[in-house]
Amino acid sequence: MMPEMAGGSSDRPWPVELVFQAGAKRLKARFDDGACFDIAYELLRVESPSAEVQGHSAAGKKWVMGKQDVGIERAEQVGRYALRLVFDDGHDSGIFTWDWLYRLGRDQDVLMADYRRAIGA
Repeated sequence: MMPEMAGGSSDRPWPVELVFQAGAKRLKARFDDGACFDIAYELLRVESPSAEVQGHSAAGKKWVMGKQDVGIERAEQVGRYALRLVFDDGHDSGIFTWDWLYRLGRDQDVLMADYRRAIGA
């Protein structure tokens, strides 16, 4: 899936390629600043920007367990700024902005370590 390229802001990274790899359960995201990330579907699911996962404050975050095999059924573009991912476990309320995807890719090692620690894995 390729987001529309025109209109990207020069002060923030803009995606130029998004490839959903169903077999590997990974999203390859390449941005116009040269950054390229390989993000596990599991991380996308457990760090969904939805209120269901993130809560309404930092203290309200809910850790979702058992998502190592989660898949993505489809991705729907939201305007020109985000994707809504529909996971095969029924979760579909997160709107993944380009900034959110970039942060997940950039910080994925720390985010996954924090997640594993929180769930006791």
